[in-house]
Amino acid sequence: MSILTQKTISKKISLEGIGIHTGLKAKLNILPSQPNTGIIFKRVDLNKNNIIVPAYNNVVDATLCTTISNDYGVKVSTIEHLMGAFYGLGIDNAIVEINSQEVPIMDGSAKHFVKLILEAGIQTSEAPIKIVKVEKQVEIREGEKKISLDKSNVSLDIDFEIKYENQFIKSQRNKISVFEDNLNNIYNSRTFCLFEDIEKLKKMGLGKGGSLENALVIKNNSLMNEGGLRNEKEFVNHKILDCMGDLYLVGYRIIGSLKCQNGGHSLTNKLLRKVFSDSRNYSLLEIKGKNLPYSLVNNRHNLKSIA
Repeated sequence: MSILTQKTISKKISLEGIGIHTGLKAKLNILPSQPNTGIIFKRVDLNKNNIIVPAYNNVVDATLCTTISNDYGVKVSTIEHLMGAFYGLGIDNAIVEINSQEVPIMDGSAKHFVKLILEAGIQTSEAPIKIVKVEKQVEIREGEKKISLDKSNVSLDIDFEIKYENQFIKSQRNKISVFEDNLNNIYNSRTFCLFEDIEKLKKMGLGKGGSLENALVIKNNSLMNEGGLRNEKEFVNHKILDCMGDLYLVGYRIIGSLKCQNGGHSLTNKLLRKVFSDSRNYSLLEIKGKNLPYSLVNNRHNLKSIA
């Protein structure tokens, strides 16, 4: 079988946990799926109209997490960490059954999702993958926030920078090549917030399931969590994880170069909507041996998740 073919998981995965914003318990089953299914969410607590496709144009809220909805108003929220795990591990097809409206936060990272997927195993098919190749630069600016997507030869390159007044977070920047680099520090990096923002979240009806077990909390320029950070760039690395998950709402892996300053879910979604509003911005390629882009042919030994 070609390394450039579609993949799913080898067997069913089950997990449960609490939603960080709703505070609701949820059970999640991830099932293997046939080629060209894509990733599909299914609300098994509902009897009908319960299929939701994780697509950028199905995003109905991207304020503090990514929430998708179908045409009947059935929603699933906080999908970004699971989607980031799927993206990084090269999972093209899976059915995600969930009995609640929010994906469990687990420990605030994608660590448990990745572990369970690898333990289940990855099954390769004969069906060729499709990729989105960026053809023209597209940019979104909102004050001090900026995000752009441009051409790249072979990978999805992400250059992400955050700047906080808080002296514990300060400024952090990291650059990764999603299909080539070791992503363990990205997967393991946890969501975070400032202590003074917790009350604001509660007034918004959010953060009901948040705790030091599933989020980093910074108070008075120090970390409240025991054990410290998992890596020295954990804050920006978590932003990269979010970004990967949000980018996978394209439905395919992307070959392009993304740069972001102080962005988040909303800015990434706005970027995708702008990219796909004009067909001149991108190409959709089915990757078969005879039509592999030259850069892929000469770099395929370096590729991991795309291959």
